[in-house]
This record gives sequence, C-alpha cells and structure tokens, in this order.
Amino acid sequence: MPAFAIAHLRDVQFGPDIVHYLERIDATLAPFGGQFRVHGASAEAMEGQWIGDIVVVEFPDLARARAWYRSEDYQAIVPLRSRNSIGEVILVDGVDGGHRATDILAGVGA
Repeated sequence: MPAFAIAHLRDVQFGPDIVHYLERIDATLAPFGGQFRVHGASAEAMEGQWIGDIVVVEFPDLARARAWYRSEDYQAIVPLRSRNSIGEVILVDGVDGGHRATDILAGVGA
C-alpha cells in the first residue's frame, strides 16, 4: 500500500540553505522509492483558509517512508529546511486502488 510524506510549509525563506536542501533532497528519496506528487504548487482553498505550501512525496509503503525520513542523508539536510521555514511533516498510509469511503467503517465497529 502506498504511503505519503506530507509537509505543510509556511514562511519559506528562499536563500542558500533552501537552495542547498532542494539540490540534495532528490538523492535522499531515490533509495527509498520516493517520488514527488505535489511540490511547489499553490493550494486553492475551497473551504476555510489556507496559508502556505504543500509538498507530497509518495513511497511504496510506510516502512520506506519512515526509513527515508530517519535516514542519515535526509536528517543531514533537515536543518536547512527547518531553519528557513515553519511547518509540519507527517507520514501517512495511503489506500489501495478501488478504496471506497465506506471501507473505513469496518475499522470503527459500524
């Protein structure tokens, strides 16, 4: 099942650190099968307010997403981003193809 690393970034300061981070991140993703799915696009808020940018990276599974985030190569560049932006990063399982909204009801005892 695919998994995703999702970052909600605000107040990104595009200086030398962020440029260096961007130059290095692709090489950290490759060993874990990570691929950008959303990167640098502006969000269109349909409900509520949205401030910032979204980055979505897809991985083959949650184990590889965790391994990427915890990897020495990625952790070496995290400060380049975190010193120059405000945001949150989460890892989350995706769903298999054909997933229907009601599939989650089996897990809640409905």
